[in-house]
Amino acid sequence: MAPRPASHTSAMSRKPKKGYFVRGQFVAEGSELDLELKRELKGTDTASRTDLKRESAELQDLGESLLTLRGDLLARLALPDKLTEALQTARTITNFEGRRRQIQFIGKLMRKLDEDTVAAIREALDEQRRGSARETQALHEAEQWRTELLQEDDAVQRWIAAHPETDIQQLRALVRQARKDAVPEKPGLAPRHGRAYREIFRLVRTHLGAPAGRGDGEAPEGDDDDEEERDDA
Repeated sequence: MAPRPASHTSAMSRKPKKGYFVRGQFVAEGSELDLELKRELKGTDTASRTDLKRESAELQDLGESLLTLRGDLLARLALPDKLTEALQTARTITNFEGRRRQIQFIGKLMRKLDEDTVAAIREALDEQRRGSARETQALHEAEQWRTELLQEDDAVQRWIAAHPETDIQQLRALVRQARKDAVPEKPGLAPRHGRAYREIFRLVRTHLGAPAGRGDGEAPEGDDDDEEERDDA
C-alpha cells in the first residue's frame, strides 16, 4: 500500500483535540487523565456533580458581569489577554445567539483562572457596586437639600452651619431667583424651574461629593435663552 500523502498527514495533525477543561486544566478525550476522571465520576454522587455544574455556571455569570466593570477596575485586574479580548468581542455582538455563545466562551476562559484572580474579580465588582450605591445616596441627598432650600426659610442657615465653606451670598441669590422662577406666570400653570434651580443642585452636589452629570434637572434646550431674555428685559 502506498504511503499517505504528507499533506494529508499534516492536516490530520492540525486537527484540534477534543476534550474539556476541569478547574483550568485541559483534558483530552481518551487520555489517561480523562479515563481516570471518568472512573472517579462513576463513584461521585449526584450532589457533587451538581456542585461542579453550579460552580461552572457561577463562573460564567461572573465572567458576564465583567462586561459591566469600569475600565479602571478592569485594567487593575490584569486579566489574561485571551479573556480580555473575549470580553471586548462580546461588547460588540448584538445578535442574541452570537452573544450567548461568546458568553459561554468567556465562561470556559473563566474556569482557567486561579482562585486569587477570581477573588480579585469579585472584589472589583463589589467595589463598583459600593461606589454606585454611595453616588446614588449622595444624589438623593443633594435633591433633598435643594427641595428644603426652596421650601423652608431656615434651610439656608442649616446648610451654612453644615457647610461653612459655601459662598453664602451666592447661595442666597440662587435661592431667591429659584423661588421667583417657580411662581407660575399665570394661575393654573405648573411652576417653572430655571437656571437658578439647576445651579443650586450643582452647588449642593459639589459640596456633597455627588457625581456630575446625573440628576441636574436640566431644562430642555432653549430654556436658558428664554430665561436670559426675561432677565435682560
